[in-house]
Amino acid sequence: MARSKLPPPVRFRLDGSPTSALPGDTLLQAMSRQERAPLLTRSVRYHRPRGALCGLGQCTGCLVRVNGVPNVRACRYVPTEGDVVSRENAWPSVRWDLFALLDTLFPGHVDTLHGFRRPGFLRPLYHSVIRRLAGYGRLPDRVPAPPHLRESPPDLAEIFDLLLVGAGPVGQGVMDALSRGDVPPRKVIWVGRRRPGDPPVPEGKGAREGEVIHLPPPGADGTFSALVTWASGGTSILRARGVILAVGGYDGSLVFGQNDRPGIMTGDGALASVAPEGTPPFRRALLFGGGERSRELLERWGSRVHAVAAPGKISPALTRAASDLGVSLWPFQLLVAARGRRRVRRAILRDRTRDVGTHLDVDAIILSHRRLPNVPLLFQAGAKMRWDSRGSFYLPEVGPDQTTSVPGLFVVGRVAGEVSPIRIQEGIQRMVRAIPGTEDVPVWDEDLPTSSGEVPVPDEGEDEEVDWRQYYLESLALPLLGKRMVCPCEDVVMEELDEAVHEGFSGMEVVKRVTGTGTGLCQGRYCLPEALLLLSLFEGRPPAELGFITQRPPVWPTPLGDLAQIPPAPSGPPGGG
Repeated sequence: MARSKLPPPVRFRLDGSPTSALPGDTLLQAMSRQERAPLLTRSVRYHRPRGALCGLGQCTGCLVRVNGVPNVRACRYVPTEGDVVSRENAWPSVRWDLFALLDTLFPGHVDTLHGFRRPGFLRPLYHSVIRRLAGYGRLPDRVPAPPHLRESPPDLAEIFDLLLVGAGPVGQGVMDALSRGDVPPRKVIWVGRRRPGDPPVPEGKGAREGEVIHLPPPGADGTFSALVTWASGGTSILRARGVILAVGGYDGSLVFGQNDRPGIMTGDGALASVAPEGTPPFRRALLFGGGERSRELLERWGSRVHAVAAPGKISPALTRAASDLGVSLWPFQLLVAARGRRRVRRAILRDRTRDVGTHLDVDAIILSHRRLPNVPLLFQAGAKMRWDSRGSFYLPEVGPDQTTSVPGLFVVGRVAGEVSPIRIQEGIQRMVRAIPGTEDVPVWDEDLPTSSGEVPVPDEGEDEEVDWRQYYLESLALPLLGKRMVCPCEDVVMEELDEAVHEGFSGMEVVKRVTGTGTGLCQGRYCLPEALLLLSLFEGRPPAELGFITQRPPVWPTPLGDLAQIPPAPSGPPGGG
């Protein structure tokens, strides 16, 4: 019997050396096949080694140069034959970067607020160095050609009844519910981008792959004007009378010593590093988290996980799974620091109940301790938000029908604070029946089991309960073991927040302007939840009193060239203002 012939590899050059990728692999997956926790770039201020963190195209950990175009996300880019890829933000190379001396010369942090003023005759030199450290990559060798549109964008003159945002399981559940029964045809457009592990989007349901990067409040006529960038290329302004956000959540970051080394990644980042048929780029990983997310990752990678540590209790399901695999468990731990020059070699833990330290020899630390809701679009749309003390993040105020304070804006799933499948199903049902024109939609029978698969919702269970403010209070009492990065995008360390408070600055928006926290490409997704907790300790008041930063567009990193191609909306600028 003849064997099926494997497709030929895709050949390209990486830093001048020939290499290859399997067809369909992202650049990150291709590099992870060849190297554990690959070193991808250097940080903007201290030129510290960086690797993949989020795997979602939101952070700065995997920015590379492709065919002369800077700041291409390795976790998103699929290489083509003959590509020329280079890792930059370093000289002479990313492995041996002379500018990394800055990290040694400034073991604390660079004081950009008060420093570099005297002697005055050296100020031009100071300014030129600071400008050199103020951005990623070099200007492009050429102007990139406009993206090729594989699909024509929607008719901009059309006003849709509903815009559904989110291609994950909850978004599919909403679309399935909207499609049930004998309902008059509705003009619904479904926009989202699949992530690793998401089920395929069913064909024939009006789904398009893209990202909503700006959602201003509705205009005077009550319609929303959402700015969307398409995966197939191009940008559009979609107008809709109602918007449903089913944008889910993401794995959060954590502040500890040397928390920006390659090999430290979120659960999302770890999943994005592994091709569907590939092996993970680690052999002895530490999972940090005691809930359902860690159990999912443990069962996926099995023997590649060396230990599971958690800030609190470890769930019974995770305990059983670890016991079956012979994986050691470390409950009630502080993650104190990572060790390793170019990548993780060791994790340092501290028992919260006995004040005993532990060193674990690992080659990856996967942060799976808490899932955070994707709320930037809600802040942009002007929804009323509340601080959730249980999860330590902001959530929208949600009515009984999944409504927000903004007329016509609905939320469902984790972005609404729901994590259990039953509650998500109930929320979808209430919401669909509250939308004008769908009151009689037969969503599903009352006795439909949650595991039937008819309505695909995530089996996430309940998150572990941890008092994260208390966690950081205990962490601050420990000796400093390396830089503790609050904002990896901008190289802002924890001590800068403390100094800003001592200087008299108060509140998240003001501290952001002083330190740069939250001004990077991720728009604060990975730093602000932790910064709010730390600031609450430094200022001595609850996080809810610290406010938030202004969520400016785009909320997803978007090339300026894409924004320059935005066609004018028939009724004027976004928002109908």
